[in-house]
Amino acid sequence: MSILLDVDSYKLSHFRQYPPGTTHVSSYIEARGGPFDNAVFLGPQAWIKKNLLTPITNGDRDEWEMIARAHGFEPNVAGVDRIIKKHGGFLPVTIEAAPEGAVIPTRNVLSQVVNTDPELPWLTSYLETSYLRAIWYPTTVASLSRKAKELIYASLVRSSDDPDGQIAFKLHDFGARGATSEEAAGLGGMAHLVNFMGTDTISGLMTARRYYQADMPGFSIPAAEHSTITAWGKESEVDAYRNMLSQFGGAGKLVAVVSDSYDIYHAVDVLWGGELRSEVMSMGGTLVIRPDSGDPTTMPIEVIKRLMKTFGSTTNSKGYHVLPSCVRVIQGDGINLASLETILANLEAEMISTDNIAFGMGAGLLQKVDRDTMQFAMKASAVKQNGVWREVYKDPISDHRKASKRGRLALVYQCGIGSCGYRTVSEDYASTLNQDDVVMRPIYQNGELLVDDSFATIRERAQL
Repeated sequence: MSILLDVDSYKLSHFRQYPPGTTHVSSYIEARGGPFDNAVFLGPQAWIKKNLLTPITNGDRDEWEMIARAHGFEPNVAGVDRIIKKHGGFLPVTIEAAPEGAVIPTRNVLSQVVNTDPELPWLTSYLETSYLRAIWYPTTVASLSRKAKELIYASLVRSSDDPDGQIAFKLHDFGARGATSEEAAGLGGMAHLVNFMGTDTISGLMTARRYYQADMPGFSIPAAEHSTITAWGKESEVDAYRNMLSQFGGAGKLVAVVSDSYDIYHAVDVLWGGELRSEVMSMGGTLVIRPDSGDPTTMPIEVIKRLMKTFGSTTNSKGYHVLPSCVRVIQGDGINLASLETILANLEAEMISTDNIAFGMGAGLLQKVDRDTMQFAMKASAVKQNGVWREVYKDPISDHRKASKRGRLALVYQCGIGSCGYRTVSEDYASTLNQDDVVMRPIYQNGELLVDDSFATIRERAQL
């Protein structure tokens, strides 16, 4: 669908609503708050490559005009014709953005848009619907995923001898089937991969490859689902498990097996810990047992404790118990930030190392977020009228939390006494600084992509 139609309906009328003499509108995007102190910024490059590097055509214009008129609007045909004829179909705007992957405190400017053709001041806000959506969703998922990483890593530091070697695969993306669309799975799945390397969301891999030059940004392992276990019948449950070991086990290999189709305790104590124990111990790889029901805050701890009774455990240098490397547990049911934090606390209370467990997150990662999670907004902050820039803002008396920023903005990164950090300043003030400190930079202008970051670069910026 053309970018002309990727708008809220009322945008079709806005070209007639600006004051006389208005030639430019400057708008910015920020996360105004929410449960995370920081935003892992992500999304502009993918959106630009998808939407702004292919010119609008006469065919696009004709469809847009037909839809707009049928929908009840008198569209700005002259404005769109100007984009096609004068600008070759490329949108005459400048987009500035913070570096993608940067971890930026909320309430800072993340991106800024301004039109470059003084005949088209309406164009800046016209892009709000599509551009804001392209930023709030992957940024929110990446921020949530990073918060989970902080929780897991802190637990590893307390309970593991190898926190840095463990963390990359401790949270696996199970969210593809719960996403609202393939595009959402792609953007959200990619956002998770900024922080971790485990995923079952292939759309996330492909989005990172398509828009950020990634080679292979994530990995998975063979894993059973209930259909592949229950197809054997309850009486042959052990054969289903043995088949998983024979098909996918081996030196250095990992295989995950859901084990609660019938009785998780029988599966752990009698089958894995009894009949199949020697095969698990001798296969040279790692069996990952997945409980998929029960209380997610206690079930994986119970499974680990039962496995320690049958497979044994060692005590690491920090005094925490660790299963032999041939067996681990993954909890993928009911995982969100709250349950994750509780599970980690419960493990540590039992002196069980976080080495023993990995997590999978589905809807809690890709679906249970919205624009209000981090209070994202795109607002006009300056207009140029009769050759002079003027600050504009909103500050509703009923909710001052929604007050918007004023003027042309810049994002800077500076170090003071004992600390460094991001802050939002005026563009005029930023012009007086060392320009190396000004981190929001033009990334698109008049049909040209000015910055093309790799996924590896974005990951590096987002490191804990």
